[in-house]
Amino acid sequence: MTQRTRSSAPPDTGQVFDEMLVVLAQSGDRRALERLFRRWNPKLARAARRYCGSEDAAHDLAQECWLGIVKRLGSVRDPSRFRSFAFSVLHRRGANHLRKIYRDREGEAKLDVMPQETSSPPETIAIAQAFAALPPDQRLAAHLYFVEGLTLVEIAEVQSIPEGTAKSRLFHARRKLKAALSQDPEGEQQ
Repeated sequence: MTQRTRSSAPPDTGQVFDEMLVVLAQSGDRRALERLFRRWNPKLARAARRYCGSEDAAHDLAQECWLGIVKRLGSVRDPSRFRSFAFSVLHRRGANHLRKIYRDREGEAKLDVMPQETSSPPETIAIAQAFAALPPDQRLAAHLYFVEGLTLVEIAEVQSIPEGTAKSRLFHARRKLKAALSQDPEGEQQ
């Protein structure tokens, strides 16, 4: 498929399978596109929830993202870059979504992106709240790094920024997450 430039470790079979699905989908294979959707939609929906906070809005954003992916899939020259491509489409669509929310909520100071779950363990709620408190660009960088496992180079590509800026966003996000998670419920440092 494609030549690997990372370490000499064997290729990830999931990534090789995704590359094959991309090539087949680009050649018009609908079943390959459906399979790619089934494999990637949960990842994109999870990232969309970081933007939106609510399941319904995240579902809508993920669907909108897929419309962009399908429309531009033919432009992906290197199938091994599909992961970066998919998350960059989500980033652009998510940024547009956030701008729309900000416009719709004229003058509202804070965007509520925290999902309302009552049955979640306190640790999960604390992590979600810490992520929700991050600025959107840092939130996306942290999500892509910690949850999706993207490299700094891939994060920079997704956010259309220099690698140094991606590193800085991740550094600040990590620092803010650590500070938020090291406080007890009354807001005091532990």
